[in-house]
Amino acid sequence: MRAALTEAARYRRTALTLRVAAAGAAALLLSTVLTAAAALPTADPASPTDPTAPVAPTAPVVGGIINVGINGPDGAPASSVVVLLGITVLSVAPAILLMMTSFTKIFIVLAMTRNAIGLTTIPPTQVLAGLAFFLSIFIMWPVLAEINTAALQPYLGGNLSFVDAISAASGPLRTFMLAHTRQEDLGLMTRAANLANPATPDVVPMQTLIPAFMISELRAGFIIGFVIFIPFVVIDLVVSAGLMALGMMMLPPVMISLPFKILLFIMVDGWGLIITSLIGSYRTG
Repeated sequence: MRAALTEAARYRRTALTLRVAAAGAAALLLSTVLTAAAALPTADPASPTDPTAPVAPTAPVVGGIINVGINGPDGAPASSVVVLLGITVLSVAPAILLMMTSFTKIFIVLAMTRNAIGLTTIPPTQVLAGLAFFLSIFIMWPVLAEINTAALQPYLGGNLSFVDAISAASGPLRTFMLAHTRQEDLGLMTRAANLANPATPDVVPMQTLIPAFMISELRAGFIIGFVIFIPFVVIDLVVSAGLMALGMMMLPPVMISLPFKILLFIMVDGWGLIITSLIGSYRTG
């Protein structure tokens, strides 16, 4: 019991000593802060400034022009503008492919060839469309290369403005379409638009040239398809007459004529002849 009381008394003396030391340290710190504050220089407060006199409002500028730059520091178009233009071109690419290239004519000829043979689903339409697409790229490659050289690369390099690039790109397409458009179709569209006859084909507006080119392409495609139909129709007539002579009127002539038409098409290398003729028609044009 006496040892416990002695230990408690020692603890109380230690706590009292710590409190006294803390109080001394706090007093010393306060004294140091007061001494430093007294040593700081004192400055007189600055006098307030007078208010600014009111200014009369200026008249608004009428007819001002705001220019928004879309090019980078080196004059080349910004990457965001290039991406936007690329998306725009992709959105109108189907219309350009159908209306301003050889795709429509090639697809019509291939589809009519399939119908002339008598195969309605073979080759599939997707195959014919893919073949027509890549044949169109093959035929249009010189035009695309000229557009890339004269318009696209100078625009990306900052040497041409957007308007000048569009004008330069339309030149090769105009030349291609004029080379494969009949004058009768140009005259038809010119009269339909109530326009004066152009002095030269080079001044024909695009809104007149594009439909005239499409009409010419449709006409040429149907002519080639008609020529392809003739030998297959002859085979159908011969088979039908033979079945009639044999008295086999209940047997569909297509079942007999279809193998002969396929055999004839294979023997003359039909696909090669048709593709060669299509490519040659654009080269001669």
